Amino acid sequence: MATTSQAPTTDPAAPGPELLAAVERRVLWLATSIVHHANTVRENTSGVKVGGHQASSASLVSVMTSLWFAHLRAPDRVSVKPHASPVLHAINYLLGELDPRYLTTLREIGGLQSYPSRTKDPDPVDFSTGSVGIGATATIWSALAHRYVAGHADVPVGGRQIALLGDAELDEGAIWEALVDPVVPSLGELLWVVDLNRQSLDRVVPHMATRRMEGMFEAAGWQVLTVKYGRRLQELFALAGGEALRARLDAMPNAEYQRMLRAPHAEVRERLLTGAADRRDLTRVTKELDDAELHASVRNLGGHDHAALLEAYRTADAAVDRPSVIFAYTIKGWSLPTEGHPSNHSALLNPGEYEQLASTLGGDVAAPWATFEAESEEGRLCARTARTLARAAPAPARGVEVPAELGREHTGSASTQQALGRLLVDLSHAAPEVAKRVVTVSPDVASSTNLGGWINRVGVWSVGERIDWFADDRQTLVKWREHDQGQHVELGIAEVNLVGLLSELGATWSRDGEALLPIGTIYDPFVARALEPWSFGMYAGGQSILVGTPSGVTLAPEGGAHQSIGTPSIGIEQPECIAWEPAFGQDLEWTFLHALSRLGRPDGTSSYFRLTTRPLPQEPAGVPADPAAREQRRADVLAGGYRLRDAGPDAAVTLVGVGAVMPEVLEAAATLERDTGRAPHVVCLTSPDLVFRATQARRGLNAGSDAILGRLFPEDRLTPIVTVMDGHPHTLSFLGVTGRIPITNVGVERFGQAGSLEDVYAAHGLDAETIVGAALDLIA
Repeated sequence: MATTSQAPTTDPAAPGPELLAAVERRVLWLATSIVHHANTVRENTSGVKVGGHQASSASLVSVMTSLWFAHLRAPDRVSVKPHASPVLHAINYLLGELDPRYLTTLREIGGLQSYPSRTKDPDPVDFSTGSVGIGATATIWSALAHRYVAGHADVPVGGRQIALLGDAELDEGAIWEALVDPVVPSLGELLWVVDLNRQSLDRVVPHMATRRMEGMFEAAGWQVLTVKYGRRLQELFALAGGEALRARLDAMPNAEYQRMLRAPHAEVRERLLTGAADRRDLTRVTKELDDAELHASVRNLGGHDHAALLEAYRTADAAVDRPSVIFAYTIKGWSLPTEGHPSNHSALLNPGEYEQLASTLGGDVAAPWATFEAESEEGRLCARTARTLARAAPAPARGVEVPAELGREHTGSASTQQALGRLLVDLSHAAPEVAKRVVTVSPDVASSTNLGGWINRVGVWSVGERIDWFADDRQTLVKWREHDQGQHVELGIAEVNLVGLLSELGATWSRDGEALLPIGTIYDPFVARALEPWSFGMYAGGQSILVGTPSGVTLAPEGGAHQSIGTPSIGIEQPECIAWEPAFGQDLEWTFLHALSRLGRPDGTSSYFRLTTRPLPQEPAGVPADPAAREQRRADVLAGGYRLRDAGPDAAVTLVGVGAVMPEVLEAAATLERDTGRAPHVVCLTSPDLVFRATQARRGLNAGSDAILGRLFPEDRLTPIVTVMDGHPHTLSFLGVTGRIPITNVGVERFGQAGSLEDVYAAHGLDAETIVGAALDLIA
């Protein structure tokens, strides 16, 4: 394993292993009781399994007890593996951070969540976990976000970013995507502890491949520490013949080791000797131990030895120039009747086993929630730890007053992607106090998503300043000035990393009391790849803007692999987020500024923008010149859409368009007027998401307003509807129920291929001729 830059030091005031073990027994009892009560004591009228993870909690209880009660400091933040949430709640309860009434509410509405949640649990939780791999990598992005906000605002210096993760989480691709980002090896505040319990959901893992994983972390620039054996085994290894015992345990397959743990004490000796390379030395070192002592010794793993764990924590702290990972060998279900059983993942103790555990751990079935006497050693340790870890809540984030508009006249032809690039530069001129809170993030597509002008103005953020060797090259359009005051973060081509960082940048308003305005640009076809971690970030309280651009089959020459179909529906269906798809530059300006104003506040929300590189003529937007009419147009745009053309009471059909296809919609409208003598109404939606919410409000299914429906589809103007969008047609199918009227939805239902815009639109039925035909069918 890698060595450290300085020797770890021992805190003389730190609690000893015996005291930590006493606290650990109470933590394990409480954690087990929390799950037991939810499943066995609390009435279950539905018959649906409640669940919980007593074995997974027991696996990590030693790691968490030693960490909280002997190592953590107030500024440190810890991401706890999802299935160990009862341990976190038990510790918070002993520290006075959880009201006793919540101990009986695990997985009950309004109670303790299934997995740690920053926003839903009633006790302190630093990171929401539950989506495997994302909770661990969040510590990386939190470290970067804190470095960024501390370098751009006056906030207290943060502490260590610690992740406690199960060994099975190392199967997740998100882990390795994050580890290979070039900035990660410089994050000395980062510590991961891997709970190596040799089991997954359904089985004992046949081959742990720990050495391979250690090598992968080392190759990524991490200090790697392994805590495999506890003090009792280490002492036996040091005796004559001890190396034979070590060799036997090292060579023993995982399943055989777990089976030995389950065997009666009298069988352990023979199981050890069977298959041993050196039976004589192995007999020599174990002959003085009786059967019970031998059984206790072989289960003495480092992940349950407080002295070994504390030494590893201190060694990790000593390496301040790089992150550290500790592989802590543990036993799943440690100290429970289900210890080591391959099916113990979701196993629950029955009442008899629960009573047996009470006698083992010193619990009381009749009074399961007892804490320590205040004057006992354990009670004083809890009180001292509570004082040590007391963390002042950050001052409320100052509101960011974003202007309603920037004064640019949108003329000629432009794409919404171009409009975004111009908006960011305009913002730095018109509202510098707002612009300095903006931080953009991109996975190596900054220039191709029109951020070049912004980057040239604000620079690229990096942990250390770097020389731009192409600064004097006149053919280089984007000036790549990297320094610690830059406002653009460029990541590698890993969308999961981008949204992970975006989520943590969007949480600084609640973590550090300073609101940032994070904007991520990503090719829209890859939004689905990034969706889970971004969605989880919103669940955890992160607020950001994700820009998917270019979008749809409008990116015609790129072919079917780069043509997004389902993303409009993704936007509508994502909680804590508003989805936008403006067609014109002025619509983009109004909606994007509004989206910025919704970030970094307790009642805030994220936004998703679907933009395009197709230049559209701006004149057809018909933005009113009259101030009152212009303000009404802006209000409609922000509510979800506006009537672009009102054909009066004689109209026979309404054409509803979204985004890039508005030219085809307007062309179809002109054709219909010419051929039938009756002009259609034309509606331009800026957010199908908000219009859908209005239809739900009309039915009393949410508390919003349905006023925009009356403006888009007045009662005296209701006609059959044809909807058109560069996305799946079912996205707008809900509009038919607005007035219980016929509707035809035109959109993209299959993978496309490369071609000219005209050919691709015709192939998918987005051309004016198809729209006209759909309208005539409805009129007929």
